[in-house]
Amino acid sequence: MNEANAQAKPHTPMMQQYLRIKAEHPDILMFYRMGDFYELFYDDARRAARLLDITLTSRGESAGEPIPMAGVPVHAYESYLSKLVRRGESVAICEQFGDPATTKGPVERRVVRIVTPGTLTDEALLDERRSALLAAVKCNAERFGIAALELASGRFTVSEINGADELQAELERLRPAELLLAEDVAAPASIAQRPGLTHRPSWHFDIQTAQRLLSRQFGTQDLHGFGVVDLPLAIGAAGCLLQYVSDTQRAALPHIRSLRVEAREDSLLLDATSRRNLELEYNLSGATEHTLAWVLDSAVTGMGSRLLRRWINRPLRDHERLRHRQQALAAFMGNGHLTQLREQLHGLADVERITARIAMKSARPRDLTGLRAALRRVPEIRATLEHCDAPRLAALAEALGDHSKTSDLLGRALVDTPPVLLRDGGVIAEGYDPPLDELRGLRRNADQYLLELEQREREATGIANLKVSYNRVHGYYIEISRGQSDLAPDHYLRRQTLKGAERYITPELKSFEDKILSARERALLREKMLYEELLERLAAGLDALLRCAEALAEVDTLACLAERAEALSYTRPELTAQPRVWIEGGRHPVVEQVLEEPFVANDLSLDDSNRMLIVTGPNMGGKSTFMRQTALIVLLAHIGSFVPANQAVIGPIDRIFTRIGASDDLTGGRSTFMVEMTETAAILHNATPESLVLLDEIGRGTGTFDGLALAWATAADLAGRLGAFTLFATHYFELTALPEHYTSARNVHLDAAEHGTGIVFLHALKEGPANQSYGLQVATLAGIPPAVITAARHKLRQLEETARARPPTRAAQLPLFDPSPGQPALECLRELEPDTLTPRQALELLYELKTLADN
Repeated sequence: MNEANAQAKPHTPMMQQYLRIKAEHPDILMFYRMGDFYELFYDDARRAARLLDITLTSRGESAGEPIPMAGVPVHAYESYLSKLVRRGESVAICEQFGDPATTKGPVERRVVRIVTPGTLTDEALLDERRSALLAAVKCNAERFGIAALELASGRFTVSEINGADELQAELERLRPAELLLAEDVAAPASIAQRPGLTHRPSWHFDIQTAQRLLSRQFGTQDLHGFGVVDLPLAIGAAGCLLQYVSDTQRAALPHIRSLRVEAREDSLLLDATSRRNLELEYNLSGATEHTLAWVLDSAVTGMGSRLLRRWINRPLRDHERLRHRQQALAAFMGNGHLTQLREQLHGLADVERITARIAMKSARPRDLTGLRAALRRVPEIRATLEHCDAPRLAALAEALGDHSKTSDLLGRALVDTPPVLLRDGGVIAEGYDPPLDELRGLRRNADQYLLELEQREREATGIANLKVSYNRVHGYYIEISRGQSDLAPDHYLRRQTLKGAERYITPELKSFEDKILSARERALLREKMLYEELLERLAAGLDALLRCAEALAEVDTLACLAERAEALSYTRPELTAQPRVWIEGGRHPVVEQVLEEPFVANDLSLDDSNRMLIVTGPNMGGKSTFMRQTALIVLLAHIGSFVPANQAVIGPIDRIFTRIGASDDLTGGRSTFMVEMTETAAILHNATPESLVLLDEIGRGTGTFDGLALAWATAADLAGRLGAFTLFATHYFELTALPEHYTSARNVHLDAAEHGTGIVFLHALKEGPANQSYGLQVATLAGIPPAVITAARHKLRQLEETARARPPTRAAQLPLFDPSPGQPALECLRELEPDTLTPRQALELLYELKTLADN
């Protein structure tokens, strides 16, 4: 029976309460607090039992039927919650308020927050090194407004873009855990297929309402100061996002203090395909190993690791900012500052996320002791930065700030190692609050009082083995063995009878018990009040803490890049205003880390006089590696990193495009060739003279001549009309004639050598085109059976001999290069002298003409 059917019949009072609250959250799971467990009922219980692999049971009856039930213990609920969130589920947390012992009927309960994949703030639910983003999209024809929020840090950004392709690229960059969309909008395929899609009422995207919500959140009269006035779609998306966070968290969000516009022209753009092909943060199988982030991330804090990933996913075009980062890396390297700084950062608490939890009043005691330890290290980190000669490091040292007062407050307020939860008590330090110390003193003195009471009662009654004890069920009591119970005085009131003893209470002991138990409750209540006051005092300094967190993250990220540059022998690239990509001894940052043998470095030179390289060579010869390493070196230069090369000079680059590898889109009904052509079309429509374009094997998904024609035309358009910096890898040797038509194109090849019937890949880039493709040798390495290889060699010889013997035909490759090719059959007929032919010669000639016509 589900909730809808259950509501038609009378229920117990508690189930009436549950169904009333559940009706407000029909589409998500609800954790309903009952004592030490969060329980789930009916369909929620069945679903949770399946998702969490927990026992589905039943709890009595309501409305005449058993109630399906499943539960998780409160002390371990976060691990179960984490599993649900990773599966894309949202959960309403329903807590109980008041004391069940003093409440008639069901204790009051209400939903205190809703945990969704995009609104995580709890440490146990978050990946330390990756951001959990909530995004919203507002659509208007082919223009889109995007807002993105990391609730765990308060980082709030907006942008506006044109077209579904740009939207897909932006969502691939952000990779939001949850995406909000108006329920009446027909989502583009790039949105509809994404996980974590949540529909919201269309009026939540209303621009006027959004302006009021955002202005109220930031405490401003309007939004002019944020530079978003001309971005109405982005404002609508941001308003919906803020409303959603308010609805789910049910708490103030003071750490969300500003809105930042991310202008596309400020960053080096990559479309969704290029991001996947370059394997920046996730490899082609979706895992995180063997990616650029996997190689670069040696950050010692979660804050630094998350910032590094943001840099990788949004490279900058501003050379001045990039040079400041390079200067910071250079200042760290070659001295002891880098090692010292990384030791100071090691083990540092996540100040960014702790500050957000302080703002939301959800910080736990160990969050605050972690913050205290981090703030105590800030002076040491500042001192180290001040010894490094770099403008950006000086600015970061200033941004770290002075937190001595906050550190002192936390030192006085908290014990050295507090319990995990406030409810256990023992969080506030001795000496911080005299009334609390007094209440605790009563508890501490209780043991001595009980010893003295026990001694007095033994002397008064003459019972030598009389004991005064305590347990949580029956409280304080005097215990006398059964054989001596007749010696108990009249003022002893029996509390409990055991098999071998009697337990009593006296008026004096009862008074003491009331006093002690009251002191314990009052102490816990006072600790809770003091802790909440402490959070309020810390929240008053949120701005300084957020600035400090941002500075710590950037310091760690720069130190991480400096450490990688030293450890991996990276060099500082020169950023120039001249159009150029020149690399000496370039290496693939990921491939060189997984190879057992030394990586073969290669040079590259692209400039105004040489904008395209036609790259030929065998399969497995290293063409794709060479192309990808060029893109990654350019990208690394645009995050301020040093690069895997002996030297590099990088000019202005606006976008990186890649079309590498073959894949289909079965769900979208697109073949491999259709995907290839769609991606190629996007490049030809959007590339500029400042773009870096990597194209691999264009035209291989269709017939030989169609493919060759498309490859030739694509390369010609890039070399001629567009003039983009291009690496064009191909197996069509006919394309090696392109430099004869376009002086900005040049032939290069990846070298290989035959060894017997095998092949040795040299991976070295050489001038000129390759002289053969080595297809059969590669097939042999792949394990094709020898009989098949032998047959292929025989067929290859036949084809080559036929090609040499036969006159050029209409279907030959030459028409691409000869504007007026001959037609062999017609030429043969023109030269024919019919009167001189014998019948046999005429028949043979007829067969020859038929062959020429068929070819």
